[in-house]
Amino acid sequence: MQLNSQERRLMRRFDMRLPAIVRLEGTDEVQTETQNVSARGVFFYLDRVVSAGTKLEVTLTFPPHVTLTDAVRVRFSARVIRVESPLPSARVGTAAVIEDYEFLRSNGGPDFLSVLKEFKAGN
Repeated sequence: MQLNSQERRLMRRFDMRLPAIVRLEGTDEVQTETQNVSARGVFFYLDRVVSAGTKLEVTLTFPPHVTLTDAVRVRFSARVIRVESPLPSARVGTAAVIEDYEFLRSNGGPDFLSVLKEFKAGN
């Protein structure tokens, strides 16, 4: 019996539709949405064809209902390992393996105007 690529996966994939910002080498940022995520990879659609081996940077935010705490922003370096034929809508399925990652500082702190209002109210 021959295993297909889905059955050979070592890490469980989670169907997660998360907003993502993808930066391809030498191009601007592209906004997209993940289709699934695992500890070692991510799958999303792009509006352009990329080649296997292309390096990219992906930034996404895991919401509180996933982290069971505050939202967590993560940026990771990845490499494209599979590209699926474009759908009729011209979206190109892109699978990438995560090579490195970093947690980003949350923007969850109070904004300047809120702090200023509290300061004025106290004086």
